[in-house]
Amino acid sequence: MNKPLILVVEDDMPIRNLITTTLKAHGYRSITSLNGETAILEASSHNPDIILLDLGLPDIDGVEVIHRVRSWSNMPIIVISARSEDSDKIKALDAGADDYLTKPFSVEELLARLRVTQRRLSALQIGAVNTESVFVNGKLKVDFAAGCACLDGQELHLTPSEYKLLCLLCKNVGKVLTHTFITQQIWGRSWENDVASLRVFMATLRKKLEKDPDAPQYIQTHIGVGYRMMKVE
Repeated sequence: MNKPLILVVEDDMPIRNLITTTLKAHGYRSITSLNGETAILEASSHNPDIILLDLGLPDIDGVEVIHRVRSWSNMPIIVISARSEDSDKIKALDAGADDYLTKPFSVEELLARLRVTQRRLSALQIGAVNTESVFVNGKLKVDFAAGCACLDGQELHLTPSEYKLLCLLCKNVGKVLTHTFITQQIWGRSWENDVASLRVFMATLRKKLEKDPDAPQYIQTHIGVGYRMMKVE
């Protein structure tokens, strides 16, 4: 089996060298781009498994790169950027990024984000999130065809909105979903009161799903940004 190919889009040489050296040491292949236009060409010609993308590029903004890649591909994109404001994260994630890592970052965190993205990609490839299949994550089991969910063999009694929310998270396991994306998918709109409603539904869903809602195992909160369904072994 070929080693995963990572496209590293980073114009800062020390950071680029750190990333590529780390990737090589942990069994990844990599190609590099120093600007956005070249990155788009490399992505289309080499079809990498994952893109690591800086936002502050010398020619076009990284968010524009995400938009253009998303016009023809769903390849995973992990943003690595010094921009740490929630608004920057939301803009990149809403454009189609799968994850967001803020500089400075640790090598261990980068590798962990890559592993999460690979697991999500593998799940998609084997059809684990197909709407006609059964999704299993740890002790959680969601039967999309039957329209029911079970935890540790016991059926969860969910409201229609809670079930829709759970299915959306399951179908995007490992991916950060923004408040805007979730509310648009659940209610077809994204108003301020919809985000407040989302927090309420998420709290009630967690009470039914998590043994300890204060230390969630399945649903991770990204404060000010959104939520992510974690992969449970």
